[in-house]
Amino acid sequence: MLQYKGYNVIEKNDRVIVENVRDFDPVHIFECGQCFRWLKQDDGSFTGVALGKVVNVSYDNGALHIINATADDFINTWFDYFDLGRDYSCIKQQLAKDDIMKKAIEFGHGIRILKQDIWETLISFIISANNRIPMIMKVVASISEMYGREIIFDNKKYYTFPGVDELAGSNVEELKVCKGGFRCKYIVETSELVKKKAVDLKALSDKTTDDARKELTKLPGVGNKVAHCVLLYSGTKYDVFPTDVWVKRVMEELYFKREATFKEIQDFSRNYFGDLSGFAQQYLFYYARENKIGSK
Repeated sequence: MLQYKGYNVIEKNDRVIVENVRDFDPVHIFECGQCFRWLKQDDGSFTGVALGKVVNVSYDNGALHIINATADDFINTWFDYFDLGRDYSCIKQQLAKDDIMKKAIEFGHGIRILKQDIWETLISFIISANNRIPMIMKVVASISEMYGREIIFDNKKYYTFPGVDELAGSNVEELKVCKGGFRCKYIVETSELVKKKAVDLKALSDKTTDDARKELTKLPGVGNKVAHCVLLYSGTKYDVFPTDVWVKRVMEELYFKREATFKEIQDFSRNYFGDLSGFAQQYLFYYARENKIGSK
C-alpha cells in the first residue's frame, strides 16, 4: 500500500483500490450528463473508455475500485480525471446558500466534475446539440469504432476516441454512417480547423473564461452553451453555467419565478455562484432532470 495525497492506494492483481474517497457516487458522476463513454454494468459498476484506456469503476463504503489499472495509472491518470485533488465537501458548504441548492446537493451528493480530454469533449458536445443522451452515446461510440483504436477488456472490444488527425481526414458521407445527422458537417469542419491550429485547444486554459468561450465559438457547431460545456467538462474553466432552453426553464421555475433571458441567467449565476458556477449547474441540472423540473 502507498499513500498519495491523503488516499491509501492498494494495487491488487488487475485492480487498484483507493481508500478514503469521499463525495463520490458513480451513478451521479456518470449519469449527470457530463460524459458519454461510461456504461452501467449488471453489478452496478461502470465500464468506460477515457484517455486511451478502458477501466471498470465501482465504489463501496469509501473505497474506489478501478479494474484494469495500476497504482501508477491512478496517480498519473485517474486521480486528475476524477478530480480527486478537490475537496467537494467545501464546495457543497459554499453552494448550500438556499433551500433549492441544499436539495440539489443532497440529491447529487456524489457528483464530481470529470477532467476529460478537451478534444473528445468538444466533438461530443457538438454531437449533443438538439440530441438526447442515449443517442449521443451511440454516435460517439460509432465514431470511436470507425476511427479509434481497438482495446480488448474482459473479452469485449472497446474503442478509443479518435484524435484530431483521424477525424480531420474523414468526410461527411463517412460520418453519416454514425448517425450524427447535420452535425457531421460541423465535426469535419471543426476537426480541420483544430488540426490547422486555427483554434488552439491547449491554449484555452491560459485565457480568461470569456476569451476562451469566444475562441471556441469560432468553430462550426459551437455556440455559447456547447463552449461552456467544453470548458467545464474538460476541467478548463469552472466559472461557467452552461444554459440551453431546458436549463433556462429550470432556472425560471426554481429561482426567477418568471420568464428570464439567457443573459439574466448568466448574470445571476456569475453573481450568485461565482467561481463555483459550474459545480452549481451540475447539481441543479442533475436534480432537475431526475425530478422532471422544467420539463413542461
